[in-house]
Formats: sequence, structure tokens, C-alpha cells
Amino acid sequence: MELKCDRRGRNPLMILPFILLTGYILLLNSCKISYSFSGASISPDVKTISIQYFQNRASLVQPGLSQNLTDALIDKCKSQTNLGFVNGIGDVNFEGEITDYNTRPLTVSADAQAATNRFTITVRVKFTNAIDPDLSYEQSFSRYEDYDSALSLGDVEDSLSEKIIELLIEDIFNKAFVNW
Repeated sequence: MELKCDRRGRNPLMILPFILLTGYILLLNSCKISYSFSGASISPDVKTISIQYFQNRASLVQPGLSQNLTDALIDKCKSQTNLGFVNGIGDVNFEGEITDYNTRPLTVSADAQAATNRFTITVRVKFTNAIDPDLSYEQSFSRYEDYDSALSLGDVEDSLSEKIIELLIEDIFNKAFVNW
């Protein structure tokens, strides 16, 4: 197969990479979603974020849990987005409350004693996206960790709370920003 040149002596296939590159650049510039390494997809129109303090409304109130949860969500959003934080209400806003904090027996041994306990934290979250209201949600998130009943909750509470908060924050963040 022989390629013929045009009147100016240029090969017609030489222009193909230029056309493809131009098309690719135009396609990228027309996208309205920005992507980050965290997997978050946030509209470039969203510039600010606000996170309200999560009140503890559980029947068993653990001091410091509200602050730990709120701080963990702030840290996650700061590290995974480039949004500016505001004290009022931002383009996207998180608010909510801790609705449950409990431990229950999970399995029973042969002598009718609890062998394993389940420690659970539940959070109700209202996420508001003022730029794209279709992405707003109100949902409860619940996570748990099991522990040996030979240990008291006091023995494992701090470490389990930390793990559960980390899992809850991941769920809350992903629901808001990772639109897979």
C-alpha cells in the first residue's frame, strides 16, 4: 500500500495526531467534574464546605465522641478535597447527630454467658449540596466492632471508637463525594 502525498508534499496521516490531540483537549475542557486521587468527584462550581458540630443524642453519651467525630470529618475533607472551609453554610454542608452508642451480647457460650459483644455507633447525617441539590442526602450510618466479652467495654472503648469513627467517616465522605 502506498500513501500519496498532497500537492504540498505532506503525508495526510501526519495531521491525524494533531486532530486527535485537539479533540482530546476539547473533551477534557468540556467536563464539569473534577477528579482527585481520593476518588472524590466534586463539581468545580463547589468552592466552600462547612461542617456543623455533631451533637450526641444517643441514650449513652460518651464525652468527647461528638468532638472526635466532627474533627475526623473535618480532617477527612481537608485532606481529600481542595474546598475552602467556612463557619456558616458552605456550598456543601454536613450536619447531623450521634443517635446510638451501645454494646450488646452477640454470641453466647455453652454456659449461657456472652462470648462476644458488639459495640455499635450510629450517626444520622444531613448532607446538603447547594450547587447540585440532587447530590444532597439524609441518611443514617452505622458501624460496629466485635470484642471478647472477657473484656469490659472500658478496656476496649477508645480503640474501638477510633476504628468505628474512621469507618463511619469513610462512609459519610464516600456517599457525599464519591459517585461511583
